[in-house]
Amino acid sequence: MIFMIKRELYLSKIRKFIDKEEIKAITGVRRCGKTCLLKQIIDELEKRGVNNENILYVSLESSKYDNIKDYVDLNEYIFKQTENLKGKIYLLFDEIQLVSNWEKSINAYRIDLNCDIYITGSNSKLLSGDAVFDLTTGKSVYRYQDEKLYRPASVEKIITSVTALAQLGADYTMDTGLRYRGKIENDTLKGSLYLIGGFDPEFMDEDLDRLVDALASQGIRYVTDTLAADVSMTDSVYWGSGWCWDDTPYSFQPYLSPLMLNRGCVDVSVSPAQKDSLPQVVCTPASDYYQVHNHGVSRNPQAGKLKITRNWLSNGNIITVSGNVSYPYTEKLNVYTSKDFFFHTFVSRLRSKGIEARTCTYADCPVTADSIVTLYTVRRPLKEVLERALKKSDNLCAESMFYHLAAKRSLHKRVTGEDGTDAIHAFMKTALGFNPENYKIADGSGVSVYNYISPRLLLEYLKYAYYHREIFLPFYESLPIAGVDGTLQNRMKQTKARGNVHAKTGSVTGVSSLAGYVKAADGHQLAFVIINQNVLKLSRARAFQDKFCDILSR
Repeated sequence: MIFMIKRELYLSKIRKFIDKEEIKAITGVRRCGKTCLLKQIIDELEKRGVNNENILYVSLESSKYDNIKDYVDLNEYIFKQTENLKGKIYLLFDEIQLVSNWEKSINAYRIDLNCDIYITGSNSKLLSGDAVFDLTTGKSVYRYQDEKLYRPASVEKIITSVTALAQLGADYTMDTGLRYRGKIENDTLKGSLYLIGGFDPEFMDEDLDRLVDALASQGIRYVTDTLAADVSMTDSVYWGSGWCWDDTPYSFQPYLSPLMLNRGCVDVSVSPAQKDSLPQVVCTPASDYYQVHNHGVSRNPQAGKLKITRNWLSNGNIITVSGNVSYPYTEKLNVYTSKDFFFHTFVSRLRSKGIEARTCTYADCPVTADSIVTLYTVRRPLKEVLERALKKSDNLCAESMFYHLAAKRSLHKRVTGEDGTDAIHAFMKTALGFNPENYKIADGSGVSVYNYISPRLLLEYLKYAYYHREIFLPFYESLPIAGVDGTLQNRMKQTKARGNVHAKTGSVTGVSSLAGYVKAADGHQLAFVIINQNVLKLSRARAFQDKFCDILSR
């Protein structure tokens, strides 16, 4: 005798979704009871008076359905079985992942049939959390494991960006400036000069020259007291919590500081000369803060592969070029550390203009002294930082917004990553109504291995942005566009999604994600989230995401 144990706990969760438009997805490892639960759902439907002919159960592990290999085969079978049925049809698919491109079929049935859909799949094949919401109607379209926690990778920048636009405002600026205390007499500043770091991630070489020229234009040639770099906005920890130390010296992980020059990096450009001679090496920004050792060889493959490295394991700033240089090439390396790189280069530029100070050091600028005078300020609009953070998935820009959120909320100097997390949590709780204790936000960029969020949470940020137009307009404009620009420039080019998907990408080892907006063929605006986990070949995950978006666009 065979007994079927009723899974009342799971049934109670499913009952409230029966006859609702959401697709009911049941996942788990093989032999965990998914099939049993489907059959109990069938019993529930029959108890509710549903005609047995209107309940179509397809077990794709059965030899009965061996001829169903892809979505075309599945469509042929389903439409044939349902063509003469009247009333609502209940479709139950067991191990749906065995059908290639099954998502196309499921989406078609929602449109073409009056149906209620239930699917099961083994986690070995379906390692993702997905959610789709119709912003036009205000209704959920599709949910799959959307409450589970996942590492988000760079789609976390959506959380940081929306919060920054809401809390700081689109007109907010990140300021780097010169202030002084004392008085200027002839060519001498009798007092102290302060270089105030405002964590501008886009402060470049030309901006540094503007600061130097501003000082020179005052006729100042000597500072009698101190030339001080003020980096008091943040603490001295230059990496986020959970960042991987061996991602140095890559440019995507610079040393964070309120003083950032050229994103904390040096652009090393090499060009070949005559065969077997030294190649030309040009570094930008020019500075004597670092050294360059040129051991490269021009146009000789026997010299080995070109390498441009920094002795980062010893926190050194010796840049070494070695190997064959056959064509022009540029490598971006971070330098240790960002604040020292900025300050050292600034002092060197001043000296080249004949400007000296008695003492150069790090010190806080007095904030209450009436005698403090602003000499010059470089202002960076939040919109500019936002665009690079999203279009280019720039980690530094995202972290800058994260720390500015921290500074505004905490109202004290030397804010920490924890202060940034508190700012995110506060907005999450008050604006979205979500409990921050259910998630882990460790940084602003998604780099940290400690970040864990759900697709549902991310979807709420997309919804919040959409329904607040002052946030949505700059946010939407900054998102990469499929097949057009940013990190989506080379994706979905030959699909309906091209130019129609505005979304943020994300990828770290084992994780690929995509979240944003797409317009359906009926004109409805949709928000969607896809987070794929445990994926070693990211190309497969991206192919899945691209198909997903193509389906939503049709």
